[in-house]
Amino acid sequence: MKNKVARAIIIGAGACGGLCSAQSNVAMYGIADLGVVSESGGAGGRVLKLTSGIANGSRLGFKGSEDLGGGMTAIFTMDAGILADTGASAQGGLLFGRQAFVGLAGAAGTLRLGRQYTFIDSSLGALDPFYLGFAGRMSNVFTAGYISRVDNSITYSSPVRGGLSGELAYGFGEVPGDAAAKRYMGAAATYASGPLYLRMAHQNANTLSSALVAGTARNTVLGATWDFGVVKAHGAVAVSKSTAGAATTVDSADLMLGATVPVGPHRILFSYVRRDDRRAANGDATQLGIGYTYALSKRSTLYAAYAHIDNRNGAAYLVGNATDNGSGNQAWNLGLRHTF
Repeated sequence: MKNKVARAIIIGAGACGGLCSAQSNVAMYGIADLGVVSESGGAGGRVLKLTSGIANGSRLGFKGSEDLGGGMTAIFTMDAGILADTGASAQGGLLFGRQAFVGLAGAAGTLRLGRQYTFIDSSLGALDPFYLGFAGRMSNVFTAGYISRVDNSITYSSPVRGGLSGELAYGFGEVPGDAAAKRYMGAAATYASGPLYLRMAHQNANTLSSALVAGTARNTVLGATWDFGVVKAHGAVAVSKSTAGAATTVDSADLMLGATVPVGPHRILFSYVRRDDRRAANGDATQLGIGYTYALSKRSTLYAAYAHIDNRNGAAYLVGNATDNGSGNQAWNLGLRHTF
């Protein structure tokens, strides 16, 4: 009996060895980000809370690849957002609400299918000194309300040639009898060489509200960063338009100027964001943000941030962070981020 058990263990170990070898290109990763947030300026008064995902959304993900031969690779990512302060799922309770896609990569480029970030979102993340996190994230005001993720989408990324690359995206609306309803289309171009990073992105989303009001939402962003070593300069402009009914009509031009100052393990972040409302309402807004990070190690970072929005003519933009939309026009953050 003991010999049979021993043989079974040996056979099982051999099978596991082959399986583990086949799956050795699969990696688990994540971020645990928690901190204290103080918000003020909202209708309900000051709010003090412990929040998950201030600098970066807390998450648990899996990604991997398989060499198919001939220069072709199969890839996948399954990325789950987590509200670490309560243990609940983020993104409205979706299991893999951050990303979920499979694709093929080769000499001709990369093709991905699934739930993916939009090119506007990836552009703002690359251009923003706050990386779309902390109280100072540019998206509190800059292209506020843009679509950040698209379901049922196909994206293509070209190879990089001389620092240049391009991307295309198409999202299926999947509305019976109307292929154009809720359809998404996007395009982006990037140039990266030495200290210069230049990015342009556009997206056009057909919208359909619960009141069956059809319209379009368009965003175009152009921005750049230049790394001088002692300081990294950030700048971006955008135009946004939406025609999905009076309550959601948007016609604006946005500006962001920012800087990142690295000093050893320290980083000082700053940005100025201006939203010019071109509608008759003229609901302009200006945001000032400042932040500080201290790298305890390669994976653990302490941070603090502050932002204030000056809303005019009835504008009601809120100071949020990477996960929370916020409740007032002013907020402080103090927290810890750990990546694994």
